[in-house]
Amino acid sequence: MTEVFQFGLVPITCHAWNKDRSRVALSLNNNEVNIYERAGSEWRLQETLQGHDLRVTGIDWAPNTNRIVTCGADRNAYVWTCGADGKWSPTLVLLRINRAATCVKWSPNENKFAVGSGARLISVCYFEQENNWWVSKHIKKPIRSTITTLDWHPNNILLAAGAADFKVRIFSAWIKDIEPKPTPTPWGAKMPLGQMMTEFSNSTGGGGWVHSVSFSGDGNRVCWVGHDSSLTVADAGKEMAKTQLKTEYLPFTAVTWVSLNSLVAVGHGCCPMLYSVDDMGKLTFVTKMDVAQKKESGSLSAMKKFQSLDRTARSDQSDTTLATIHQNTITGVAIFSGDKSNCSSISTCGADSQLVIWNFKLLEQSVSDLRLS
Repeated sequence: MTEVFQFGLVPITCHAWNKDRSRVALSLNNNEVNIYERAGSEWRLQETLQGHDLRVTGIDWAPNTNRIVTCGADRNAYVWTCGADGKWSPTLVLLRINRAATCVKWSPNENKFAVGSGARLISVCYFEQENNWWVSKHIKKPIRSTITTLDWHPNNILLAAGAADFKVRIFSAWIKDIEPKPTPTPWGAKMPLGQMMTEFSNSTGGGGWVHSVSFSGDGNRVCWVGHDSSLTVADAGKEMAKTQLKTEYLPFTAVTWVSLNSLVAVGHGCCPMLYSVDDMGKLTFVTKMDVAQKKESGSLSAMKKFQSLDRTARSDQSDTTLATIHQNTITGVAIFSGDKSNCSSISTCGADSQLVIWNFKLLEQSVSDLRLS
């Protein structure tokens, strides 16, 4: 049903897969990136990428070119390429930022990538052959705070950015030096670099910084999650109509589309949640993907009960373990097989140092309401 892997006791900040999912790159809340290779039912450490001075905040693995891009709180980003000897070597990226880099994402064509930062700007980076380094162009206006999340449109031009100023913005990230002029989309037709196509506010009264943003498989919708426990979908095909669902759960930290009308949100509730969007744009909660398995609690003697009450202010020891697979905040979600239009399994990593692979087909048998629309 689900595959659970433990990577020690330290939180997993972020993770990324290679093309055939035989390797995973993850950061254990430090300045290193560990690459693990699958060996049967376990993962073996293959290599450690050391280049950052401070904590790694983002990792993305380009499936076709097999390059890894990492960014960190040391204001740097590196592109790692695997040589013929199997060793990874870094190439410097000239980000030109004076605050920590917070997130990084390869474009669909893998010819550029975007880095968000606390410097209130987005660096769109591309390779400069003559100097053998990656250079950046900045998108600055009208960003008012730290960029917390990024996602690319399937057309390789548009970029969705969520920020701590409670806004989600769609920008053009067209680099005229390396790609042809873009064709019009439902988001707009005029697309010079840095052009803001549209802007959405997470809430009318302000509040709820944006944790994660995701374009749908066809690129016509964008969804995001905020710290006010909200989940929002905006549709470019319906004149930028926005639908928001304020949930009863703890805030979500990450979201991804798993079909054209379904999305999965994860976060502080430790359980992946499946939501669906109908053709009218209405958001509805479908089901929790984790089947709660409450641990059997043995009968406590009166003495044990009062000892426990004295020590932990609880009368029962069993409530220190959660009924979910993840025992702490889920920090990231990635598509494991399929794509955003038709996904068959996803992976989540958490602050409990666990990496969990969720298979939708197998989950359908145990979770009665789980159906991807």
